[in-house]
Amino acid sequence: MSVGHSVSSDHQLARLLQIGIVLEEVVEARAYHHYQSLSEEERELDTELEELLEHAAEESAEHREMLEGLIDGLDVESIPFEDVETLVEARYGQTKPEDFDGVLYDQLCNEETAYKFYDDLIDAIEASDADFSVDRSHVLSVLRELRAAERDGVETVTKIMEERA
Repeated sequence: MSVGHSVSSDHQLARLLQIGIVLEEVVEARAYHHYQSLSEEERELDTELEELLEHAAEESAEHREMLEGLIDGLDVESIPFEDVETLVEARYGQTKPEDFDGVLYDQLCNEETAYKFYDDLIDAIEASDADFSVDRSHVLSVLRELRAAERDGVETVTKIMEERA
């Protein structure tokens, strides 16, 4: 399921928010994977990278909680996690951590993917005239906060990459 042009129901909004949750889980898992792949010596020598990965994982966990809070307010039945995970894998899971030339490139891709998802979702909600069982302005406020965090992540990773070039 792509974000599309507008969000027309609680059910569709819930499914899209669940996609956001799975995307955040992917970001967290990949950051953890990269962190675990660093040797102890690499962690000691590159504290900036270590901190970046730790922050990405912590931030993703916070983002999932925020998205879950929005879903809890919707008047919908739970959508099976496996269905959402399959959708995310088909749309956003085309690459694996080892497909990138380095941890920073993978992290940049993760941040950009999440940013684009939230940006598209905000546009789709704004294009909709549907009534939701949660306050539209609250949903948009939370999504804008998430998008801003992802934008900051893109900028941070880009800055580190430029400094190391």
